[in-house]
Amino acid sequence: MSSSSPQPSPFVQAVTLRDHGLRLEPLALGHEEGLKAAAADGELWTLRVTSVPEPQTTRAYIETALATRDRFAFAVIDEATGTVLGTSSYHDILPAVKRVEIGYTWYRQSVQRSHVNTTCKLLLLGHAFDTLGCNVVGWRTDNYNFASQRAIERLGAHKDGVIRGHALRRDGTIRDTVMYSMRAGEWAEARAQLLYLRARRETT
Repeated sequence: MSSSSPQPSPFVQAVTLRDHGLRLEPLALGHEEGLKAAAADGELWTLRVTSVPEPQTTRAYIETALATRDRFAFAVIDEATGTVLGTSSYHDILPAVKRVEIGYTWYRQSVQRSHVNTTCKLLLLGHAFDTLGCNVVGWRTDNYNFASQRAIERLGAHKDGVIRGHALRRDGTIRDTVMYSMRAGEWAEARAQLLYLRARRETT
């Protein structure tokens, strides 16, 4: 396997996932302009608790994702229009214990609080548990990113704890990291709840 390949390990193979009008395809340099436009929808790079790239750093952002061996990044695409809605990744991939984390997730402001995040999580969790046979899927987020914490908790994830003084934010301050996880045995109930929440959102 080439060192320049986005494929982090034989455990996570390149794959395209589809459901409910969305397509998650392997992130590539060809998504640069689409990601720029997605980030510009709400100027998401101004949020201090996220890692959304500024327009001039979008290419480097993609290159870093492709070069990180324990990460596999997806572009989130609207199937009907071909519009890039955002991105999400498997990361901190641990084949020996069959664990992945889901993160580096962000969407253009105009599709936030829609079915997009729920559908993406259904796809990523379903692939992790049902195809890869993961024992655990994890998440991590900034201790001040309360919206992210609420979204993760709505998935049915368990809050494992807080790692204090864990990472730098984009503004140079040091953040605490909130850790969450879901075990394989919890996936069936979580899937049912996510499907219910998505259907309910679409009827309100």
